[in-house]
Amino acid sequence: MQNECWGIILAAGQGRRMAEATGGEAKQFLRWKNAPLWWHSAQAMAASPAVHGLVFVFPADKKDEAEAELKKLDKSNNLGVRIATAEGGARRQDSVRHGLEELPPECSSVLVHDSARPFLSTALVTRLARALHDDPGICGVIPGLPVTDTIKEVDDDGVVVETPVRSQLRAVQTPQAFPLEELRMAHAQAEAEGWDVTDDASLMERSELPVLVIEGDPENIKITNPQDLAMLMENKPLLPCCGYGYDVHAYGGSRPLMLGGVEIGGDYLVSAHSDGDVLLHALMDALLGCLAAGDIGHLFPDNDPKFDGISSVVLLDHVMSMAAEAGLRICHVDLTVIAQKPKLAPHADAIRRNVARLLDLPLEHVAFKATTEEKLGFTGELKGLKAVALVSAMR
Repeated sequence: MQNECWGIILAAGQGRRMAEATGGEAKQFLRWKNAPLWWHSAQAMAASPAVHGLVFVFPADKKDEAEAELKKLDKSNNLGVRIATAEGGARRQDSVRHGLEELPPECSSVLVHDSARPFLSTALVTRLARALHDDPGICGVIPGLPVTDTIKEVDDDGVVVETPVRSQLRAVQTPQAFPLEELRMAHAQAEAEGWDVTDDASLMERSELPVLVIEGDPENIKITNPQDLAMLMENKPLLPCCGYGYDVHAYGGSRPLMLGGVEIGGDYLVSAHSDGDVLLHALMDALLGCLAAGDIGHLFPDNDPKFDGISSVVLLDHVMSMAAEAGLRICHVDLTVIAQKPKLAPHADAIRRNVARLLDLPLEHVAFKATTEEKLGFTGELKGLKAVALVSAMR
């Protein structure tokens, strides 16, 4: 068949920006719905009636392994199109060029797609291919979305040079569709003249060839930063969990009394390695309970000099980062301080509001209470104070 349209799926990136968050795994090989991200792009492209074949571009050192998985996935869930593979290059444009070399003679147009966009829709693929076919005067069709933020062009010192007209700006996506011959010529010119570009549309533009922008898809999001990994968890059911925290500090030390990040002050000084905020300590243990991640004594040992006098707000920020990385969604916290003295009622509102701020929770989802033990036991004899915390969350 002549005049075929093929897709090139780029899965050869090294993913250095994501390495720490993914344990060193390149993002295109992350698993989602029991398959690597590049497979989801392949399924969307292959389902379009406009696409006749796919070239997968894998890293040279992973090509054999990736090809084996490709064959296995295609056997169990056949793509229904012809398949070829290529080795990636040092740059994105090198990987595209290697993919172009694997296209068959009957191919006349090509869709180039970044596999880090696993939410690609078949409808977008088809619209791009048809737009290219319907306008022979166009040498490229790319999807784009209106820019909602004001964009500033700055110089090397960060000084604003120009503010482009926002209505004329588009944030572009992939796939990008091109006539094969024109794209090959643009890549050849780039290689000969030492161009370095971030997408194939830029090559066509530098070759002074017309490129059309059509409406993109807001769901066609690229996995770029560690926080984007949460998008791959959205299809997992959230389950309720709760954590319980308890902490005690003795009076008679040298630390001013802090509760919930609020300095209470007064005559009752606490004994502690950190700042001795018994309420935030109980809260952190409750959060760690939701994560089944031990306690603050394990994370912040009291024999480590770097935690001497440290603000519990700083420690809470670390625990909150752990919670975010684990996909924990805090719903409600219930906090109680047990102390004979000082009187905490005058500070209750400030404590509650500050905890809500630290947890980024609505005020109505932070409960705070203070009580005594009727002059009995540890607190009743003014030896110290206690705090308990209950956290309700979804994970």
